[in-house]
Amino acid sequence: MSITVETYPTLREAASAMRDGTRFLGGGTMVVRGLNFGAQTYDRVVRSTDAALRDIRSDGTGLHIGAGVTMAQIMQTASTDFLAPVARAVGGPAVRNMATVGGNLFARAPYGDFGTALLALDATVQMADGQSLAIETFYAHRAGSRGLVAAVTVPRPASGAFRFAKITRTRPKGASLLCIAAHLPGGTRISGARLAFGAMGPTPLRAKEAEAALDGAALDPAGIQRALDTCLNGLDPQDDALASAWYRRAVAPVHLRRLLLGEET
Repeated sequence: MSITVETYPTLREAASAMRDGTRFLGGGTMVVRGLNFGAQTYDRVVRSTDAALRDIRSDGTGLHIGAGVTMAQIMQTASTDFLAPVARAVGGPAVRNMATVGGNLFARAPYGDFGTALLALDATVQMADGQSLAIETFYAHRAGSRGLVAAVTVPRPASGAFRFAKITRTRPKGASLLCIAAHLPGGTRISGARLAFGAMGPTPLRAKEAEAALDGAALDPAGIQRALDTCLNGLDPQDDALASAWYRRAVAPVHLRRLLLGEET
C-alpha cells in the first residue's frame, strides 16, 4: 500500500486536511511504527512545520506547552523542570527525542505516561480549532475525536506538591505496568488532591474516591489508609502481555502508598 505524505505550514491548515484514512504525524513514534508494521487503516499522513508546535512559554494561566514539544525538550527546559522526571520515564533517548506531548495524549495503555501526569495536574488541552478542553473531558471523548491538539496549558504546582512513579518490568525504559501521578497541595494537611493512574484503564483515570479520602489528611500511614482502601474504585485495568488486571489491582495500592509517603523511586 502506498502512503501519501502532505506537509502544511500551519497546524490549522493541517487540521483542515484531515479526513478518514489520514493520520497526523508528530514525532512519529506511533504513526511510523504503525506503518512499519503494515497498518492498513490509513494511507495518507499529514504533518505541519508550524513553529508554534514547539513553543514553551508562560501565558498567565499556566505553562503553555506546544503539542510538538518533545520529551527531550521538556527535560532540557528550566520552566518544565517539574515534568522532567515524567519525560525521562518515556522510553530511551531515541524515543524521547521524537515523542511529543500531543502524541502522548493519544497513546494507548500501557503507554501515555506523560498524559497521566497532565491529568493529575489538571491541564487544559488547546485544540487546533480554538477549543479549550479540560484534560479529563478530552480523554472522555478521545475515541471519537478527529481534531488536532495544538498545545496544553499546565498550572505550575508548588514545590514538592507533584509526585510521579512509573512501575515497569524493564528499567529504565520499559512500558508501564502502571504509573501514578499525584498533585498534593496543602502542605502538612492535603487539600484538593488529584491522583491519576496510567495503564489502569483505556485512558489515564483519576482515583476520585481516594482524592476525597485525602482531603484534610496528613501524609502518614494512618492519614493515607482510607485513600489506599478506595484507590481502585473507578479504575479499569486490563490483561495484556505485561501484566494481568488482577496483578495491577494487587500492586496499585502498594505503589500509591510508597508514592504518598515519599518512598517510591
